[in-house]
Amino acid sequence: MPSNEFGKVFKISTFGESHGKAIGVIIDGCPAGLKIDSDFIQYQMNRRKPGQSKIVTQRKENDEVEILSGIFEGTSTGTPIMLLIKNKDAKSKDYSHIKDSFRPSHADFTYQQKYGIRDYKGGGRSSARETAARVASGAIAMQLLALFNIKITAYVSSVGHLKLDKNYKELDFNNIEKNIVRCPDLEKAEEFIEYIAKIKKEGDTIGGKITCIIENCPIGLGAPVFDKLHADLAKAMLSINACKGFEYGSGFDGTKMKGSEHNDVFIKDEDRVRTKTNFSGGIQGGISNGEDIYFNVAFKPVATILQGQKSIDKEGNTIDIQGKGRHDPCVVPRAVPIVEAMAALVITDHLLRNQFSKVEDLL
Repeated sequence: MPSNEFGKVFKISTFGESHGKAIGVIIDGCPAGLKIDSDFIQYQMNRRKPGQSKIVTQRKENDEVEILSGIFEGTSTGTPIMLLIKNKDAKSKDYSHIKDSFRPSHADFTYQQKYGIRDYKGGGRSSARETAARVASGAIAMQLLALFNIKITAYVSSVGHLKLDKNYKELDFNNIEKNIVRCPDLEKAEEFIEYIAKIKKEGDTIGGKITCIIENCPIGLGAPVFDKLHADLAKAMLSINACKGFEYGSGFDGTKMKGSEHNDVFIKDEDRVRTKTNFSGGIQGGISNGEDIYFNVAFKPVATILQGQKSIDKEGNTIDIQGKGRHDPCVVPRAVPIVEAMAALVITDHLLRNQFSKVEDLL
């Protein structure tokens, strides 16, 4: 399975399974001399970890990060950084009933067909628990981005048919961590929470959408033709479990506009060139233009539901199947830090790739 790496210069490689002894990540390409705040890493992990509220899975994992290499006396050394997160509350018996069955909309069937073997305990490598390693590495990337005043903020903007119809510039991001669904509009947050609780009581799940904004991104990140910045952001987001869609800038709504309405006119603002509008979402020709980068990420309903369904087993027999154990009724509250982490990894990688984009950079 040679597909566990992400990035070209600032590279990560994750390892481990949901119900194995541990999961973790190796970061290669982090520059030496970066001050590492381990408390910030843990803060980000706490935002993603299970068991943090009544509307997420009740699996209890502290997700404490152990730094095994690459950091000396709180500073990166330039060598590979290895972060380890031990699994402490795995309940593998919750999955014994599906070891020979294919759960609807899970990776059971495709993994079995591709590899001829699968770890059925919690989904093994296909489990969303793998994203804890991404959040840990993303927290280090964020600390590098902070040196350039680049800020990444994500929040829940819809749950099911309920949506927050406000431009991100109208919102107070300080409210995001003031509610368990991570929505900056407190009134809408209560609607989201009540709806998720209702869905959970029915033994069902629901999807939602996360909006992410990248502020103060410098001009010039991304490159033609296959390394466009928005293409790498799309790949990063679509690699997250349960992600089903990505749109940036005007997205699909832009298809309803005329070119005369959609074009971002250039203006001179004091000592810099800007655009009067930002339907481009901060990226033109695959290269950042200095405006805010903003995008939406769609997540499907979690596949495991506590209701009876029809499926088949490995022998092709029709069976009745029902989910057991601890599962999220809606993934989006815990996916917010994952989206931020993946965005940070992309921007950091492109920032370091851009270091030698011109001859004078080499002198």
